[in-house]
Amino acid sequence: MIDLIAPVSRNDDAWSVTADCCCCFPGLGHGTFVAGVIASMRECQGFAPDSELHIFRVFTNNQVSYTSWFLDAFNYAILKKIDVLNLSIGGPDFMDHPFVDKVWELTANKVIMVSAIGNDGPLYGTLNNPADQMDVIGVGGIDFEDNIARFSSRGMTTWELPGGYGRVKPDIVTYGSGVRGSGLKEGCRSLSGTSVASPVVAGAVTLLASTVQNRELVNPASMKQALISSARRLPGVNMFEQGHGKLDLIRAYQILNSYRPQASLSPSYIDLTECPYMWPYCSQPIYYGGMPTIVNVTILNGMGVTGRIVDKPIWQPYLPQNGDHIDVAVSYSPVLWPWAGYLAVSISVAKKAASWEGVAQGHVMVTVASPAENDSDVSGELTSTVKLPIKVKIVPTPPRSKRVLWDQYHNLRYPPGYFPRDNLRMKNDPLDWNGDHIHTNFRDMYQHLRSMGYFVEVLGAPITCFDASQPKQQFGTFSKRRNRVARLGLRMITVTDSCHVSVCLISEVVTDGLCRQWWMPDTGGANVPALNELISVWGMAFSDGLYEGDFTLADHDMYYASGCSIARFPEDGIVIAKNLKDQGLEVLKQETAVVEGVPILGLYQTPSDGGGRIALYGDSNCIDDSHRQKDCFWLLDALLQYTSYSMTPPSLSHSHSRVAPPTGVEHPLPQRLDGNHLYRYSKVLEAHLGDPKPRPLPACPHLSWAKPQPLNETAPSNLWKHQKLLSVDLDKVALPNVKSYRPQVRPLSPGESGAWDIPGGIMPGRYNQEVGQTIPVFAFLGAMVVLSFFVVQLTKAKGKPKRRKPRIKRPTYLQQQTTATTVAPGKTPTV
Repeated sequence: MIDLIAPVSRNDDAWSVTADCCCCFPGLGHGTFVAGVIASMRECQGFAPDSELHIFRVFTNNQVSYTSWFLDAFNYAILKKIDVLNLSIGGPDFMDHPFVDKVWELTANKVIMVSAIGNDGPLYGTLNNPADQMDVIGVGGIDFEDNIARFSSRGMTTWELPGGYGRVKPDIVTYGSGVRGSGLKEGCRSLSGTSVASPVVAGAVTLLASTVQNRELVNPASMKQALISSARRLPGVNMFEQGHGKLDLIRAYQILNSYRPQASLSPSYIDLTECPYMWPYCSQPIYYGGMPTIVNVTILNGMGVTGRIVDKPIWQPYLPQNGDHIDVAVSYSPVLWPWAGYLAVSISVAKKAASWEGVAQGHVMVTVASPAENDSDVSGELTSTVKLPIKVKIVPTPPRSKRVLWDQYHNLRYPPGYFPRDNLRMKNDPLDWNGDHIHTNFRDMYQHLRSMGYFVEVLGAPITCFDASQPKQQFGTFSKRRNRVARLGLRMITVTDSCHVSVCLISEVVTDGLCRQWWMPDTGGANVPALNELISVWGMAFSDGLYEGDFTLADHDMYYASGCSIARFPEDGIVIAKNLKDQGLEVLKQETAVVEGVPILGLYQTPSDGGGRIALYGDSNCIDDSHRQKDCFWLLDALLQYTSYSMTPPSLSHSHSRVAPPTGVEHPLPQRLDGNHLYRYSKVLEAHLGDPKPRPLPACPHLSWAKPQPLNETAPSNLWKHQKLLSVDLDKVALPNVKSYRPQVRPLSPGESGAWDIPGGIMPGRYNQEVGQTIPVFAFLGAMVVLSFFVVQLTKAKGKPKRRKPRIKRPTYLQQQTTATTVAPGKTPTV
């Protein structure tokens, strides 16, 4: 088993390192396969067969590793001045600071790092670290039909949550399903996974670095710029699945050989009207009074390892395209290091467009400066100015009944703290590390709400910072996760998760499925005590019970997954109860019991004039993509109809499962665990002797809207094709002198694995459509030339007199042939 590989090429070729964990079992040969994809020179040829491999082992046979082992390997890679490093590993912990800092140190030393994006697809928000870092090339996987592989992880990055919005990842995609590579001992085999796609890119990068004429221009930023600007976009796939598209080695070579140091942006434009590539931005228009739309753009600085933004970004709206109808605020990295930084663009609708509908355009100008290197002929600073086009669709502000506010601010998850998943049945991956965003593991719920005509806004600040009077609109509010202590209006929906319980923590690296240790989490799937504080003013509370099971509600099959019951509810409210298993008893005492009449759903109309309505449901797994077994979108629609229009579904109000509201006497209310450290992660609790006390509310964030500098000119019509990394005509750039070879492919026999068996180890995808269209033309021209030749020869033959052909004596001919063979026995006779 090979676990860390560093291919180094002699003869002035590129060096490369691969760090690989054997993701299955000892002896599988995962590391050997990855090394072969990069640098094999025999069977199943790699991309850079002349490179030299440096191999480090950083995992045991039981697949256990420590950060310090990686740090040692990375330090050795820096010492050896490795050029390319491939990591076919990853994990959700983006707060392992020593590891992240060492990755920054690697790239700061001009090590080009390529890493697998993860095999946790098709769920969104499942990117692995370090592939989700700005200075690393994150690689996703596709099959040979150019479809995104189901296992390939999807964006967005979750570093920036809950206060902001994630970045676009992966950067590019390439073949990762059924790829042919080296076997453990000999021969070829096929494997699938983004850990296979990553060495495909690493091998291509190694090959590219060895062919560039000016090697001084090759650095982590310039290589990434070349790869993403040359990538072929896949049709019908959004940017959080494919990044910038499919790896195109030839186009990347063209760009690198014509490259000049500069800054660029990823993505290079913002078009909220372009679907499906710009999903989810294109899925919902913007309007006056809504939460600003945030787009997190990565700045790549190919001029140097460090840089800065000169002055401030400039917002220039196009007046003919109604650019003055939108306001733009920009925040950015104070320092670009290493090789990259961020540009967060917040877009809002101006007041004068409150009732207007149309498309507005403009662009943001950013100037990046980097100090010139000591050995450079240029003194002082290098500067580069880039343009970020913006195009949005504006609609009149929708009515309050169609607006939903998603509370993202109070989200708590791993890695900031150790919190178990909402579903206690998931013991193989017990930590809750999803971002819990409407565009990640609640994506299907978001799509459903949009299809029903609702507009969903994301709140990244305390609810007290939201002004619902501008315009005068109120919201249905989803509180998804833990820790809600804030005063809301009466129109809300509170979605909770599982209660606090003891959890058997499985080791993050699972080898034998045994339980490693017992621990008492600071909070479980939901901070129920905090939720009870929130709803106590209406006489409501959740119990400390934990239930699960299948049931039927309004002719719909439902599943209650590790959810709480309602312990207290107003006597004039509607409460629905079902028979469920006591999962808390099962976890703590390994006993099974069915509890009859567990209150799980409550509907309440407040008695005050103009008061709103409240709905409580004890489990959110039925709308969570990471846990959902049976969806309850129909129930979500019913609750929104109730809270918006006071329309109580007859199937619920007249249900035979309706019971009297509980008074809270039967079940004690949940309490925080003694000695818990929830205050370390909570935004509303602070340390205090005895019980924690509320934390003072933070200052509300205020966006600094850029002063517009209007342009009286027409905006570009196609933002994607308009953008180029360089002013380079790819059709005029000379290609490398390579021998044209079209491999012969054959279908697999029933006993072979799911990949093409290619002589020489060349891995094809679908042939380029342009090539496929050119072949019939050349065939036709060749046939015409051959036909013309025969016509000319036939014409000449008819114009000449016939001559008698001399007869050759057969014995003489045989004797001459024998003599020739005898004289030169080592040669093949020529005819």
